[in-house]
Amino acid sequence: MRDKDEILEQITSLSHWLGEPEREMAILGEGNTSAKLDESNFYIKASGKSLGTITPSGFCSVSFERALAALNGPNQSDAQLRETLINCKTDNDPKVLPSVETFFHAYLLSLPGVNFVGHTHPIAVNSILCSKFAKDAISGRMFPDEIVCCGIAPCFVEYTDPGLPLAQTIRQRVEEFITEYGEWPHTIFMQNHGLIALGKSVQEVESVSAMAVKAAKILIGTYAMGGPNFLTPEHVSRIHTRPDEHYRQKQIEQR
Repeated sequence: MRDKDEILEQITSLSHWLGEPEREMAILGEGNTSAKLDESNFYIKASGKSLGTITPSGFCSVSFERALAALNGPNQSDAQLRETLINCKTDNDPKVLPSVETFFHAYLLSLPGVNFVGHTHPIAVNSILCSKFAKDAISGRMFPDEIVCCGIAPCFVEYTDPGLPLAQTIRQRVEEFITEYGEWPHTIFMQNHGLIALGKSVQEVESVSAMAVKAAKILIGTYAMGGPNFLTPEHVSRIHTRPDEHYRQKQIEQR
């Protein structure tokens, strides 16, 4: 079992980093973060809390078993969903309700090696995801550091109603990604919604989020010059498998 206080400190730090106003990733109650505590439980930001100002008391402890059971069940009404979220909690604080996006966090944190998840609504990323050509726009990689930080490819999820339907769609798209690439995605782009960054550590989630925003800004800029010049699949694969790039990736994860 990982140390509870240490994990709460780490997820609070991650939330503050993602919620800093100058990063333009989340305002007000936007976005959420989660962290794996052990094989049975995880922490997730409570509904309505601000990433930039949240304290450790603003996180809920949630049961993997209960959240994943709901994910495998039928769709629910809004009232039923609220009751399910309450029943998924493993703490006794009645003042905090887990985020409605608890279910996709439960699934993503159940993937081997994923310990932290950061979901944000970056202005640059959503400028692309709210466009008519979002899926095509993010279909390639543009530069080596994007591959090093964000992986071989992004996972795209079409717009789906938040809650159980979105979590179920994310699970389907991520499993398709794993089948194709043999690994989980570091970035998930949700159409008309936002970004999800996955990582082994807080530092990795921060790096993935920052690089995804940088890539989005560059991508938007390319359309003023005729559109993106994506790297070929061969070049992407070469960067993704180079030993020196793997070394750099580990340094980024541990920075």
